[in-house]
Amino acid sequence: MKRVGIKDVAREAGVSASTVSYVLNRKASQTISAETTARVWETVERLHYVPNLNARSLSSRKTNLIGVVIPQTEPGKEFMFSNPFYGELLSAIEYRARRSGYHLLLSGPEPDQSYINIARNRGVDGIIIVGSYPSKSLDELHELSVPVVLVDTYVKDPVFHTIGIDDRQGGKLATQYLLGRGHRKIAFVSGPITEQGVMLKRFLGYVDALGEAGIPLNEKQLYLGTVDFESALASVQEMEHRGNGETAAFAAADILGMGLIKGLHRMGKAVPEAMSVVGFDDVNLAQMADPSLTTIRQDIAAKGKIAVEIILDVQAGEEEKQEHILPISLVERDSVRML
Repeated sequence: MKRVGIKDVAREAGVSASTVSYVLNRKASQTISAETTARVWETVERLHYVPNLNARSLSSRKTNLIGVVIPQTEPGKEFMFSNPFYGELLSAIEYRARRSGYHLLLSGPEPDQSYINIARNRGVDGIIIVGSYPSKSLDELHELSVPVVLVDTYVKDPVFHTIGIDDRQGGKLATQYLLGRGHRKIAFVSGPITEQGVMLKRFLGYVDALGEAGIPLNEKQLYLGTVDFESALASVQEMEHRGNGETAAFAAADILGMGLIKGLHRMGKAVPEAMSVVGFDDVNLAQMADPSLTTIRQDIAAKGKIAVEIILDVQAGEEEKQEHILPISLVERDSVRML
């Protein structure tokens, strides 16, 4: 079967080959209408056009590789895909990259591994780092000439592009929702609370909401483990052991919320009758839980899409640093009851 070329796409779309090239490469110097852009992309997908990456790399000295780094917070743990959040984020990154002829190089370095070696050894055209903390590894990336995009990373740096949400406001919104339904003994279930990490911000939002309601923080109602299903199951056992009598829990990630629901079910306790649960993220599985999980929604797919587009913008000559704070909202489902 003959390989579909850029001229075939141009002929089918009724545009020039250069227009197709500009659309695929998001050249900022060209003014192309939204209608033409959409027609080109439709033709690309219909003809199953795949850019010749070898030829492009030789002519432009680009590798058409984007590095995606998800630092591991716990040495030796198979963490990357235990949380569906990462699967949804990576799916969005891969899809947007593939549409522009890029492929991904995925890495989950241990805490003591250097990020910069990933870029230097494989010659990526840009790096997306998810959920990192201030570190020497991040500082080393200043030496690179490729764009670095930080997702869910509270690092103030004039070099790096950033994408995130207001995690503190999200934590406050979740806790206020439970307070508004009459709950006063509210557990906080999360992963490690690390300086400049999203869990810390969500915890601070929890504290903010309690404080505004005149409820002092009770450290016995904090259940800090790891961000995975098994940790949430263990938190249910710990709640039973401590006997604080919580009527609700704010789980700082949906995977923890779903784990709480399962753990309570195993103990013969129904949600929300025995305990109300609010999660955070709104992963696809949240609506499939039984009961479906009330949660703080963030647009996970948009984070991945924008991260790739920042790298494409830089490749097209855009030099301005980009910072994106995406909106959040609360999604009401079946895991919370009114007291």
